[in-house]
Amino acid sequence: MNATFEPLSFAPGYRRVASEIAARILDRTLKVGDPLPPELELATQFGVNRSTIREALRELESADLVARRRGTKRMVVARPAPTRVAGRLSQALALHDVSGREVWEMLEVLEPPAAEAAATARTAAALARIEAAVAAYRADHRDARNAVDGVAEFFRAVAAATGNRVLPLMQEPLLQLLAAALRVLIDAAPPARARIATAQHEICAAIGARDGVLACTWMTRHVRDFRRGFEICGIDLDTPVPFA
Repeated sequence: MNATFEPLSFAPGYRRVASEIAARILDRTLKVGDPLPPELELATQFGVNRSTIREALRELESADLVARRRGTKRMVVARPAPTRVAGRLSQALALHDVSGREVWEMLEVLEPPAAEAAATARTAAALARIEAAVAAYRADHRDARNAVDGVAEFFRAVAAATGNRVLPLMQEPLLQLLAAALRVLIDAAPPARARIATAQHEICAAIGARDGVLACTWMTRHVRDFRRGFEICGIDLDTPVPFA
């Protein structure tokens, strides 16, 4: 039997250079904060024109893998900010016509176990952040934008309390997608503000008492209560979620 092969893909020189540098960053040969060699030295090492290096560095910079050191022209290895990562994923989800129902289903998957894990793993500082989020929501929830921000910060604080760095990165795109819809819900259903405050208080108390089962139970109610609110207000959960 004769072996078959796929045609080789062509990539511009700058992209091949960017891929080589990115591979060194991702395998930790180059660590965050490490300076890259000057452009002329990189051009010599790769055997390409300096313009090719500049284009490769622009591509790496747009991917947040390198950044220009303040006050100099030197590039250093960087780490993408979580909000930037989440923003790109939120855009991708919106462009794939993800519905509100799908987003809420994912929150139901993520948030109750997160609350349970937070009750076990939380530190005093993590609990203080959750308590601060609860207090801030109670103080500012009459304004719709502040209320939405308060809801998001509470979810973020609970996720951070788990100590799992992957969870906030998975959670953030969902929170960004739901921001616009949450503002509609809070304006259309004023009693929702008080119900949110009650749920936040109970979840915080359960996490403070290290009662994972109760924290999970209350978070499940909390997320499902949001969904019911959307349905009561006539917000179609099956329509694509806009990226706001």
